[in-house]
Amino acid sequence: FLLKWVPDELYVYAKYGSELVIYLLCASVAWRLITGGLQLKRTPLDGAALLTLVALVATTLINLVAPVQAILGIRQIIRFILLFFLTTYLAPSWKWIRTVLAGIAAIIALQVLLAFGQAVVGEPLDAFLLPSARRTLGEIQLSSGTVQFWDPGARVFGTLGRYDQLGTFLAFFMLIAVAFLYEKIAKGTWQQYLLLGILVTLPVLAMSYSRSAWFGFLLGFLFIALAIKRDRRVLAVSIVTPILLAIYLAFSGLVVHQIVDSADQTFSERFFEVFSLARFQGEYDGLGRTYWIVQTLITVVPAAPLFGHGPASYGGGAVAALGNGAVYDQLGLPFGVYGTEGYIDNNWLSLWGEVGTFGLVAYLLMFGALFRASLRVYRRSTNPETRALALGFCAAMIAVTLNAFLATFLEVRTLAVYLWIFGGLVVTLGQKEGIV
Repeated sequence: FLLKWVPDELYVYAKYGSELVIYLLCASVAWRLITGGLQLKRTPLDGAALLTLVALVATTLINLVAPVQAILGIRQIIRFILLFFLTTYLAPSWKWIRTVLAGIAAIIALQVLLAFGQAVVGEPLDAFLLPSARRTLGEIQLSSGTVQFWDPGARVFGTLGRYDQLGTFLAFFMLIAVAFLYEKIAKGTWQQYLLLGILVTLPVLAMSYSRSAWFGFLLGFLFIALAIKRDRRVLAVSIVTPILLAIYLAFSGLVVHQIVDSADQTFSERFFEVFSLARFQGEYDGLGRTYWIVQTLITVVPAAPLFGHGPASYGGGAVAALGNGAVYDQLGLPFGVYGTEGYIDNNWLSLWGEVGTFGLVAYLLMFGALFRASLRVYRRSTNPETRALALGFCAAMIAVTLNAFLATFLEVRTLAVYLWIFGGLVVTLGQKEGIV
């Protein structure tokens, strides 16, 4: 939203200034390591992260990727992962973490207020908040802008630019809040405030109409409530809910297999569209997500199975920004979603196409190592706050795993930044207790 008001000549500095901070922090940490101000640390991600870098270098050299394309493509994959390592080396205190959580709570409160405002006011507020302009730097696309293909006020997005970005952002932190509630960190009145905050934010999550956020939150919540806490109340609701949904379908007249996306879609249509055959057929025929799942498996990966096609060559934000259609043309495929966008709405398959099976496995090993370490911190920590944060982060990782199947969320700063920073925080707190 703030970038919407930045003039073109300053846009690149405003948008990427915060990313420059990451690299300056990397330089600062490197200098302190060289001068003895910091000591080398071991983290659970070191081996898999090194394998990921090896895969990126290997695919760059094997595919003879041009330097600018390689730099932008590798940057797209690793820039936020660096935040994990920065966080573990800088080792923030719990006082700092509480301050950050309070700041995020204030941001969520603002988004909730704006979302309810969008639902009531509709088009005027949507138009004010929506970043619709396309921004470029030479031939590089800095931002494609957001096209509002839904009815005004129907899908809220606050200041985050898109409804799915708001939804996944809220789902991430709501799962952490749920973990704090289950661990009973907030006592008395504060626990009531926390519960109230979750209950007020839930309608906004629903109004975002982001199925990625809905089902991500649901999976994360069930992980906490059923897999970890064995909550019989949630188990009972989980058994009853499918029965109620079946009764609703029996009497509503809704024909699930014929539902397709539309601008004025109702909540129930949006939910049940997930199971619609017409929707999958439409996505395939319209070169949407389903089409690219199929083509990645039968065309893209078989053409370069081990090391992929190279950074910024397939499916991600970098290839879209560069307008690099070489691999698509070589394989006889359209240029991404709708044949024009470059990206493919699936981060895991985008990684597979770019870095190959070796690179994807290395990345998944890194992702899995972070989840295992966080779960270990939850189970072994003696600090209740650390346990709550670790449990919430595990649930959030489950949500993000699903999110990445439905868009390029591992590259998006409204989600990926928090994923890697909070992963670093959990590991740091575990290191302070000698757990990881």
